[in-house]
Amino acid sequence: MPTKFCLTKFSLTIAAALLALTAFSYGQVGTDVKDAAKDTGKATKKAAVKTGHATEKAADKTEDTTESAAKKTGHATKKAAVKTGEATEKAADKTGDATKTVAKDTGKGIKKGTKAVGHGVKKGAEKTEDVVK
Repeated sequence: MPTKFCLTKFSLTIAAALLALTAFSYGQVGTDVKDAAKDTGKATKKAAVKTGHATEKAADKTEDTTESAAKKTGHATKKAAVKTGEATEKAADKTGDATKTVAKDTGKGIKKGTKAVGHGVKKGAEKTEDVVK
């Protein structure tokens, strides 16, 4: 029996096939989106872990640098304190020497002044004695 070509049947078959293909396509897109979201989640997690490691390394380096700087500062402070102590000691020695010299000079001046005063008193006493005679 010869089959007649029926345009209506063919159109319905094509429409049904396209509808099925569209549903399948939408389903596939949903799966692709879901897979992409999973991939993005994995990549985000991986990036976060790497960022965490990098942050930890940076913190360790900062800690090491800070510790090193603190040690250097402490050493410099110690050196400065020693030099200040030495300079203070030298200044005290010089002050002591100067004070000793001034005291000697003052003593010599007082001795000379006392001799001069004593000599003057002696002469005055001799004159008084001569006048009284």
